[in-house]
Amino acid sequence: MSLLKKLEQTFFNNQAMHPWPGLIEAYRDWLPVTDKTPIITLQEGATPLIPTKSISERIGREIKVFVKYDGLNPTGSFKDRGMTMAISKAKEAGSEAVICASTGNTSASAAAYARRGGIKAFVLIPDGYVAQGKLAQALVYGAEVLAIRGNFDKALDIVRELSNKFPVTLVNSVNPFRLQGQKTAAFEIIDYLGEAPDWLCIPMGNAGNISAYWMGFEEYFQAGKSKKLPRMMGFQASGSAPLVFNKVIENPNTIATAIRIGNPVNKEKAIAAKKKSNGDFKDVTDEEIINAYKILGKEEGIFCEPASAASVAGLLKHKEKIPNGSTVVCVLTGNGLKDPDCAINNNEAKFYKDLDPEIKTVAKAMGL
Repeated sequence: MSLLKKLEQTFFNNQAMHPWPGLIEAYRDWLPVTDKTPIITLQEGATPLIPTKSISERIGREIKVFVKYDGLNPTGSFKDRGMTMAISKAKEAGSEAVICASTGNTSASAAAYARRGGIKAFVLIPDGYVAQGKLAQALVYGAEVLAIRGNFDKALDIVRELSNKFPVTLVNSVNPFRLQGQKTAAFEIIDYLGEAPDWLCIPMGNAGNISAYWMGFEEYFQAGKSKKLPRMMGFQASGSAPLVFNKVIENPNTIATAIRIGNPVNKEKAIAAKKKSNGDFKDVTDEEIINAYKILGKEEGIFCEPASAASVAGLLKHKEKIPNGSTVVCVLTGNGLKDPDCAINNNEAKFYKDLDPEIKTVAKAMGL
């Protein structure tokens, strides 16, 4: 048997004997859980860190660019990292119902994990401003969906008040267990690369994820698992950029619905991460987001939702600021199937319709 075959056999045997247990079990020593915590999991985490040749070549100067594709989590977004923790701790506390406000991904994740844990899920969404793929998920997972007239920020105000007045657990990112779960993505990046990246580029909506990543990078650094800390580069859509412009955006507007938030609740944590890391917050236009979205799809075979592409759009926009020889990780927070309408309306593919069902017609369309 060749060495390659032996290595392959060893890998698959190890996978069979030690399958990925989900991020709580994988990083139990780093998380606030005990033997009494019921672990509600869908085997989330362990998402790929993918090298992107086309992005690296656009920047040049021997800069390596990876994308952390969290759209391959069970419900298709990074929210699953936080939700496995939030729902597990809610179950441990005896909660029978959870609630969240959502632009889509949180509602899908909360519904899936709550139902898996035998807990009722309520989600408030801004009517008409949630992508169809995400709404479909919440409904199929069995959540009770309440669509309000107003934006995400208004929905969040309502659920925060409800959770204070009634016996229902809030699972938005103000719940500290959410960020504890989400910090594991930083652990995975260092475990894969062997060191922290020089830059971490990330989309920002409610600003919980950038705060969680920084928490993870700091914890690994303090434990000696990395020798450096990355610059945290947060990117927001120009029409929804309260952290960039340092003001509440009353009517946020962007094609990137997942980050269409005008008053992020984790603002202070995110600002602290920026300052400690010598990072920065910048805005990118919808046009720049869609351009990055198309590049990832047609040149890398990576289908992310529009908000995810903000990280790559920001990197490309500010590429001259990156030191030579750097390693950069761009976070892709959600799967492209979350927003099929955006994909259908924003691509450069050839789509031949209403062809005669005969070989000559098809061959001609193919240019043969």
